[in-house]
Amino acid sequence: MKTLHINTERTWRGGEQQTVFLAKGLMKLGHKAAIVCQPASPLALKAKEEQIETYELKMRGEADVIAILKLAFLLKQNDYDVVHMHTSHAHTLGVLAVLFSGAKAKKVVSRRVDFSIRKHYTSHLKYLWGVDKYIAVSEAIKDVLIKDGIPSEKIAVVHSGVDLSRFNGTSGDYLRREFDVNSSTFVVGNVAHLADHKGHEYLIKAIPMVVREFPDVKFFIVGDGELRSHLHGLANKLNLDDRLIFTGFRKDIPQFLDFFDLFVLASHSGEGICNAVLEAMAMGKPIVATAAGGTPEIIEDGVNGILVSARNPESLAKGIISIIHHRNIAKKLAENGRQTVETRFSVEKMVCKTVDVYMELMLDK
Repeated sequence: MKTLHINTERTWRGGEQQTVFLAKGLMKLGHKAAIVCQPASPLALKAKEEQIETYELKMRGEADVIAILKLAFLLKQNDYDVVHMHTSHAHTLGVLAVLFSGAKAKKVVSRRVDFSIRKHYTSHLKYLWGVDKYIAVSEAIKDVLIKDGIPSEKIAVVHSGVDLSRFNGTSGDYLRREFDVNSSTFVVGNVAHLADHKGHEYLIKAIPMVVREFPDVKFFIVGDGELRSHLHGLANKLNLDDRLIFTGFRKDIPQFLDFFDLFVLASHSGEGICNAVLEAMAMGKPIVATAAGGTPEIIEDGVNGILVSARNPESLAKGIISIIHHRNIAKKLAENGRQTVETRFSVEKMVCKTVDVYMELMLDK
C-alpha cells in the first residue's frame, strides 16, 4: 500500500509527532509512506531524520492554488492508494489536489480537536463532501462530528499513540541544576501551547491556593504561544515570580516529564487526546487533568489519575493538593497510568488501527 501524508503546520506539536509515528509505523509494516510538509519546518527535519520520503512544499493556506497544483502533479506522478490529510488546511488542499489530478486515491482526514466544524460556513461545507473517511482521535471528537452532520459510518476512532521506548532511560536531573530547584522541592508541570483552550489561566490562578498549603512547590509551564504576554502578566499580578517558571519552547520534553513530580492538564476545550498526558503517563507520573474533550477516555478518576472540573482553579488546586498529600496513592495512580498507555495507547496499536481503516477503504474500490 502506498500512502501520502499532508501536514501544513509550521511548528512541532502533537499532530506532527503522530504524523511521523504513523509514517514510520507504516514503513515498518512494509507499506510505503511519504510526507508533504512546509519547507524547513520541524516536521520536515524530523521526517528526513527518520528517513521518510519527504516533499517540502510551501502551503500558504487552504486556498493556495499553486500548492494545490503542485500536489496534483505529485499525485499524477505517483499511484498513491491513500492520501491522508493531518491538518485543517491540508484537508482542503489534499481533497482539491486529488480532484484536479484525477487520482483514485482514497481520501482520509484526521481530526484532533473537539471544536465544532460549524464555526464557519465554509469550514462546515468542506466536511460534507470529498472525504472517504474521517479519523477522530477520540470518541468525544466523533460525537462532535456526528452532531455537526457527518454520518457516523464515515468516522473511525483511532487514539493517538505513544512511543514507549522514547522514555526509557530518560533523565531530567540536569533541569534541577538549570533552574536551581532543590531535590526536596515538589515540581508540578504542564506542557502545552500557550493558547486559551489550554486553560493556563486557571492553572495559574490555582497556584496561590496550593502554595498556601505547600510553600515549597514549584510550577513549570513549558511551551510558547500567543498568550505568553497575558499569562506572564497574570503571574506577575499574583506575585508568583518565585513559584512559577515559564520555560518557553523546549525540545527536551521527555526530560521535563521525568523532572516533574506531577503533570497537570488544565484545558477546557480543544483536546482530542492530549499527547502530553499520554507521555507523562508513559513516564510513570501521576496526572491531574480537567474532564474536557477526550481526556476522560484516557483518565479514569481515582484509578489512573485525577479528573477535575474545567475552568475551575479551586478544583485544580484541590486535585494538586490531594496528590501532594497522598504520595502512596499518587504512586499507584502513576503505575496504573503507565499500564494504561502500554495496553491502549501504544504507537503500534495506533498504526494497526489506521491500517485497518485504509484496508477497509481499499476493499471499497
